Amino acid sequence: MTTMLIPLAAESDGFLGGVEEAINNAFEPIATAVTDVIFWQVPLGDYSFPLIVFWLVAAATIFTIYFRGIQFTSLKTAKDLVLGKYSRASDPGEVTHFAALSSAVSGTVGLGNIAGVAVAVTVGGPGATLWMILAGLLGMCTKFVECTLGVRYREVHEDGTVTGGPFKYLPVAFERFGATASKIGVSIFAVALILFGALGGNAFQSNQTYAQAVEITGGEDGWLASDGAALIFGIVLASLVGLVILGGVRSIARVTSKLVPLMGILYIGACLLVIFGNVTQIPDAVGTIVSSAFNPEGVTGGALGVLIVGFQRAAFSNEAGVGSAPIVHSAVKTKHPVSEGFVAMLEPFIDTVVVCSATALTIVIADVPLYNDLLDRAAAGESVTSDTGVVLTSRSFDSFLPGFDNVLAVAVALFAFSTLITWSYYTLKAWTTLVGRSKGKENAFKLIFCVFTALGAVVNLGSVLSFADGMLFVCAIFNLLGCYLLLPKVKEEVRKWREGRASGEITEVPRDERATT
Repeated sequence: MTTMLIPLAAESDGFLGGVEEAINNAFEPIATAVTDVIFWQVPLGDYSFPLIVFWLVAAATIFTIYFRGIQFTSLKTAKDLVLGKYSRASDPGEVTHFAALSSAVSGTVGLGNIAGVAVAVTVGGPGATLWMILAGLLGMCTKFVECTLGVRYREVHEDGTVTGGPFKYLPVAFERFGATASKIGVSIFAVALILFGALGGNAFQSNQTYAQAVEITGGEDGWLASDGAALIFGIVLASLVGLVILGGVRSIARVTSKLVPLMGILYIGACLLVIFGNVTQIPDAVGTIVSSAFNPEGVTGGALGVLIVGFQRAAFSNEAGVGSAPIVHSAVKTKHPVSEGFVAMLEPFIDTVVVCSATALTIVIADVPLYNDLLDRAAAGESVTSDTGVVLTSRSFDSFLPGFDNVLAVAVALFAFSTLITWSYYTLKAWTTLVGRSKGKENAFKLIFCVFTALGAVVNLGSVLSFADGMLFVCAIFNLLGCYLLLPKVKEEVRKWREGRASGEITEVPRDERATT
């Protein structure tokens, strides 16, 4: 999930519009400076490669080699763990493996899987899909590493709640540089996470949900576009978010464990209807994806350009290496840290290999006139905006499922809401890392988060959102550095698990004692 590929709602008028413009103008130099550094482009022939994408993909590749492709050899173990076969209800932690996975997936599967993928297969051609899948498969190992560390170094408080993730393992990784350097590194990570979460993971999602709701209720002439409707919509959405997040991670997990399967079935089901409704075209579509990954025609940058586009979309979508997912995964009920690493590696598989690939295959198979037009425009060097990407995805569905734009709007709303509640938890843990834990401080932050949700439906702050995007990848710089430094600790956890399974110390838990709810 990333905000950088999605269009904003319509501009505001009057006094509010003036405030937005003033804030954007004042903040634009800061946003430009930050994004120029974070998304610095390395020239490669006719193309350029964002250095942060290389940082993410290189880590995923190195981790995969270091652990000998553990994400491919441990899929059955991951499945058994999600089903609760090795965790007791009495184990330390707050949520089950399935609930932790659902919560983390809800924070990554979002609007970028709809609009972002459409842009990727347009700018990079259908071959970008193959590289997107490869990057997703490699990213599985990154999630395995960071989430194992998140549980190993977590803190279980007296009230049973948990604080884990980078806030606990980064101090251990950075302690070799001295206490001051360690504290600064962790603080920068926490501040960056809050800035992204409050804006990109919160206000932006609210803004997009409102924009989609306006679109299906008559557009600018509809009742939701009337004066004051945006604020009312934002307050209602903020109230729903507040009802969920006041209950803590257990409440969030209960909602996401129901919401994620629902939105997954809704969206993937629609993709499958288009794909298998045109079953005779599947071989040609797959052949086109594979062949154009290596021998693209009319794509700027050639085969290298296609590879970069695919890797970039995967890296920006599944957030492997950013350090957000370990925060919620650390709350799992388990005595074995690596067990949650196995579960977490399913995230990029679901987000990128399944959801993003389903979107891409749907677009390639539907082959609507707009897709070919956009391919020609991209080949001619014209930019393809993400609002056009949304339209392309919608038309691809409509080619087989007329009227699907309404269903797509529901999917967008579900994606956005699930992202909101998950990021409330991520940012809350960052907040308590900076200011300390107390009921009052936590509730104050939850109130602030809900205020940003309400304002997000009303205010469009483009330059601020660009800055927020950069902050997410600031997190990745510090998080992956910590992961590199602690790789031997992850290997130690893998060894303990395998020895425990071999000796019989770790065995399947009786069904009536499993942590499944």
